Amino acid sequence: MKKILLIVALLGSVICNSQNLSAYEKPPVFKECDSLTVDQIKSCFNFTLNTFIFKNFVVPEIVIEDTYQGEIKVLFEVNKEGEFNVIYIDAIYNELKEESKRVFGLLPKVEPATYNGKATFVQYSIDIPIPLEEPIESSHKDAVDNTTGYDSLSATLSEEFDKINAQIKPYDKLEYTSQLNVPFTHSFYARFDDEMNAIGTNSHTAAKPFLYADVAKYYDIKAERESLVKATDSWLGRKVFNEHLVAVQGKDYWFTVDPIVDLQVGRDTEADFNSTWNNTRGIFIQAGLGKRFNLTTSVYESQGRFADYFNRYAESLKAFGPDPAIIPGRGIAKRFKKDSYDYPVAEAYLSYTPADFLNIQFGHGKNFIGDGYRSLLQSDVSSPYPFLKLNTSFWKIKYTSTWMWLKDVRPEVTVDGAFFTKYMANHYLSWNVSKRLNIGLFESVMWADTNNRGFDVNYLNPIIFFRAIEFQTGQDAGNAILGLSGKYKWNNKVNIYGQFVLDEFSLSDVRAGEKSWKNKFGFQLGAKYFNAFKVDNLLLQAEYNQVRPYTYSHNSIILNYAHFNQPMAHLWGSNFREVVLIGRYNYKRWFADAKIVMGQRGFDFNTAEDSFNYGGDIFADEDNRVGNTNITIGQGNKTNSFMTELQAGYLLNPETNLKLFTNIIYRDFNPEAITTSTVDSNTFWFSIGLRTDLFNWYNDF
Repeated sequence: MKKILLIVALLGSVICNSQNLSAYEKPPVFKECDSLTVDQIKSCFNFTLNTFIFKNFVVPEIVIEDTYQGEIKVLFEVNKEGEFNVIYIDAIYNELKEESKRVFGLLPKVEPATYNGKATFVQYSIDIPIPLEEPIESSHKDAVDNTTGYDSLSATLSEEFDKINAQIKPYDKLEYTSQLNVPFTHSFYARFDDEMNAIGTNSHTAAKPFLYADVAKYYDIKAERESLVKATDSWLGRKVFNEHLVAVQGKDYWFTVDPIVDLQVGRDTEADFNSTWNNTRGIFIQAGLGKRFNLTTSVYESQGRFADYFNRYAESLKAFGPDPAIIPGRGIAKRFKKDSYDYPVAEAYLSYTPADFLNIQFGHGKNFIGDGYRSLLQSDVSSPYPFLKLNTSFWKIKYTSTWMWLKDVRPEVTVDGAFFTKYMANHYLSWNVSKRLNIGLFESVMWADTNNRGFDVNYLNPIIFFRAIEFQTGQDAGNAILGLSGKYKWNNKVNIYGQFVLDEFSLSDVRAGEKSWKNKFGFQLGAKYFNAFKVDNLLLQAEYNQVRPYTYSHNSIILNYAHFNQPMAHLWGSNFREVVLIGRYNYKRWFADAKIVMGQRGFDFNTAEDSFNYGGDIFADEDNRVGNTNITIGQGNKTNSFMTELQAGYLLNPETNLKLFTNIIYRDFNPEAITTSTVDSNTFWFSIGLRTDLFNWYNDF
């Protein structure tokens, strides 16, 4: 009983205090009102403010000419220093808004409002009649409405919400100077490739994707996109052609929200179905919190049916379980209707820059290392994966460390129906030796969760040599790969670049001259010609790649250099040579790309008579190799491949990279022997569509 009485007494005390709160309030005070009593100050404040507006407000000519009659609604604040700040103005004419801002800017500083004897801010709203009406001093009607109040908790929260709204400002396209990644597509990166590679720049162009802040030092993406703005006054026109769907910027934050689409329809002359098509819908969100924290996420829901050769390759990647395919570069696909696929994808990352020299990213996506179209070190052809990445830049050096969580999804390596987890760690050091020469050093190791090893903390050291760790943990505990890259700026128009990858090397076998299987390596050599033949924005590129058999594979087959049944380096795996010719051109919003890929590959026969591993399949068991010596590129089922791809279109919205396009592919694939796994193919694939272009699609396998 005593406890109940105590609670009642406390509640009574609180109620009495809350009812008397108004006794401690005092509104702002003009100089003209400082001699009045507290009860009279509010009416005086109203009269003085309205009189000031009446005497100083100049009605714009356009309002007079239109004989407009109405009112202006103004929300404003008197802060703790007694200064007037306009928060929001609602008026039919912009001229009335500007004049209201001007008049409020002329108001003198007043004695601030107080609460419980302490200065505080208050918010008011006022209606200004048009035509103007002279205020009457004898009237005690409150033309000003106090919207702040302290009599209730709900009033205080309402004020906080209004203040947040008051901080909203026009979006200033902050992503272009942020620590977010520039979405990596070869076609878009070609727009600023020459500026990034000018002689004398200290840029590092191999580790991709780039940060917007890094590109901004050499190329103004914001200015380029503003130059492409189409003249349109309608909201729909602005959103379709010029702007993000949603863009919000406050005091210490910003975010954008855009739809993602990839809608296309086409025809494959080789297929026995009527048409190819793709239907992707999704959402893309970018955001910044403060100056050093950014994030982005993209979620895709897709259904599609592709060219026959594409579908066959997707189904050859099939993972353990009932799902029929893995869409290359995307992920596992369920069956949709009779002969199509349903393949959802989600990508996201957090980007934090604690200091100007360090950027940390954690997310689910893809990375790329190289200056070419292909990469022999790490490419973006596989499905997205979880990763942690550190980029450190100082002096003439950029050092990139990446740790990845990958999956082997083949039936033979699943454990209790779950995909097998393996791990990968990369180090890449880029050094600008001179104004023209860049050298890169690469090392990578792949290891698995054998003996409950899990994620091996030995590989967290960002500067250690992985090869030494591999020897210490056991012969089959990891698969280490070394690499070298280089780039030479011949002049401001021509760059020469290359890569060398070393999986395994036996000096004694090299000296023996017997073409040992142990000498597993590959190289790349390429050149870019910017503004070719004095044509602005024309890029020509030529590239040669070759990789010896058995490179990227391992005698422990789970340690192959792959993820989701797709290579982590070159799309073709190993045992190939290839020539790539590319031309890219853009003019304002128009663009055109042309590509030719010619190559020779060596496949396994996979027949009862010949089931040997010829070195092209990086998933195959090395112990089943065809031999130890006389190992040559193209051995096995030698296949000549030719593909040309032409794409042209119109950039519908530069802010979202939304494109209208048409794409034509001709592909001729000729194996020496036709088997169940390697079939002759001659394809002409034509398609048109509308796409939000945020990642690379590779059709040249």
